[in-house]
Amino acid sequence: MGKVAKAMLYDLSFSLKLAMVCFLLDYGQSGVSTDRVSVPVMEGYSVTLHTEVETKHQEAIQWYFSGIRIAQISGDLICTDVQCNEGTERFRDRLKVDNQTGSLTITNTTDTDSGEYKLKIISSRDSEKIFSVSVNAVPAAELYEMEEESVTLDAGVIKHPNDVMTWYFNDTVIAEITGDQSKICTDDQCKERFRDRLMLDHQTGALIITSIRTTDSGEYQLKIISSNSRFSVTSVKRFSVSITAVPDSGLSAAAVAGVVVFALLLVAAVAAGVVYRRRHRRSHTAVQQNAKNDDDGNSSPDPNDLPLR
Repeated sequence: MGKVAKAMLYDLSFSLKLAMVCFLLDYGQSGVSTDRVSVPVMEGYSVTLHTEVETKHQEAIQWYFSGIRIAQISGDLICTDVQCNEGTERFRDRLKVDNQTGSLTITNTTDTDSGEYKLKIISSRDSEKIFSVSVNAVPAAELYEMEEESVTLDAGVIKHPNDVMTWYFNDTVIAEITGDQSKICTDDQCKERFRDRLMLDHQTGALIITSIRTTDSGEYQLKIISSNSRFSVTSVKRFSVSITAVPDSGLSAAAVAGVVVFALLLVAAVAAGVVYRRRHRRSHTAVQQNAKNDDDGNSSPDPNDLPLR
């Protein structure tokens, strides 16, 4: 066999091996299509792993974590965690399965939930999908101590068109951004408290509070739901706001300055009046004292009191 023939045979063999490797990577050694997705999530938040299918077109959908089946949906039968494996309470009622799509939601995530979640779809063409979930620690709440007339609570993320951002104040919804639409203070309690003092930055999702008051102090939360075709993550960012040195009247800086000047002038006028009264009282006392001295010996005798000769 010539060198050219051997070279062609070697190239053909290498191409076949390369094709086989690609096939195994795409479909797995068992011939099942496999897809991998990386999913980052913050501790305590919720994450939903999407199947991208409908259950009515599948025979069964199964979810596994570390080789243990944690959820399954087949027809009208749905099981999660302990129902799928008696005696196993790995997630303690923190799993939910969508009966229409079979998507899996993990609520109140912890660092022990990090790992690989395998989705098996049993149908005419079986497929698998692996979600590599990494649960990260939540940063501490941002603390704001303000002495200015406004405060901006920065979302600290890049807003995407499909994101839904909801702002809360002490567990009450005060603002929301959905796509290009926004809502601010839809209930009477919110309107009464903030009185058109809230604004939203549609590019970043930041919340601006103007003409701040001490009653604006409290806990603010931003809930962000980010979704795509493969997974969705619900995250919450907390802000602790403490408003100090701001009059409860809500007056502007110029108005407050005017009140202070008026108060100083009033104090000065009162002080001047006190000084004047004291001086007047001293003058009147001196006149009375002089009159008394005249009565003691300096006055002329009364003619009627002279003795008769």
